[in-house]
Amino acid sequence: MGVGLLLALSLSLAACGGEESSGAAGGGGQASGELAIEGSSTVQPITQAVAEAYKQENPDVRTSVGGAGTGDGFEVFCKGETQISDASRPIEAEEQDACKQNGVDYIEVAVAFDGITFVVNNQGNDWAQDITSEELKKTWEPGSKVSAWNQVRSDWPGNPLGPPELFGPGSESGTFDYFAETIADPDAEEPALRTNYQASENDNQLVQGVAGNPNALGFFGYSYYENNQDTLRALALDDVDPTTETIQSGEYPLSRPLFFYVSSQALEENKAVEPFVDFYLGDLDKFVEQAQYVTLPSSLEQASTQHWEDRTTGTVFDENGEPKGGDLEAAFKQSQ
Repeated sequence: MGVGLLLALSLSLAACGGEESSGAAGGGGQASGELAIEGSSTVQPITQAVAEAYKQENPDVRTSVGGAGTGDGFEVFCKGETQISDASRPIEAEEQDACKQNGVDYIEVAVAFDGITFVVNNQGNDWAQDITSEELKKTWEPGSKVSAWNQVRSDWPGNPLGPPELFGPGSESGTFDYFAETIADPDAEEPALRTNYQASENDNQLVQGVAGNPNALGFFGYSYYENNQDTLRALALDDVDPTTETIQSGEYPLSRPLFFYVSSQALEENKAVEPFVDFYLGDLDKFVEQAQYVTLPSSLEQASTQHWEDRTTGTVFDENGEPKGGDLEAAFKQSQ
């Protein structure tokens, strides 16, 4: 399926109605116009919450929020087809080149922390309470032959753990990339996992898959676990439970920042962009908590917001995907 069609199919209208316009509406300070946002399904619940709240105050703005995946989001963003791109990882070198070739400059904004969470069905498998990075690598690395739970840990039962029981995001997902690069195959030139598993860019489908299979193992963003604890159980990773505290502190091994990217060209040409982003960042913690993600430390949030207010373009990450200056807060401050 082409990306253009994928975008059209994946966009979820957060707001409808009102006359289409490219400028700010007169009277009452309300905005109007259209915004197209695509990208990470992990970040989507936060941006969706913002869009719905913004619609209440600005009924003449039509905002579409898609969740096709970070990679697909950057593809259409760098073609100038969207104004904002949600991302569960930093923009990569090839995507930076694509944006440059198409004359798309961007402002990078951190919005929250997430912890990639590994879950099982919470019925009938009380023996599965934790897992290690090495066991995850054994299960998910390219070419893995694991097909039963006792092949992961010898004192676990021989219940099936093959392609029908494994659920995870597809290759266009930033969650896929982050897990592959961090644990499953960190030495590979391109992010890769085993190919024989139940893959979807729709995290709700992954939730349903694990909830419907008593032997399942799956992974996705922390919020999707938090919202489905009646059917799912999170596994501790390397003896650390995924919690708000461990994710924010970085103690949880798969803690990561989440972002959105704003097109500088769209900011100049579409008067609906600036008030939407200002609204987003003006009450950021509320929206992050509403979506059940982890808020940024206040100093990091201030540094990231300043990046937006200064209209600083480009990424604060180096060619290896590491924050320039050692940590994310330092990287944002260094860029100012």
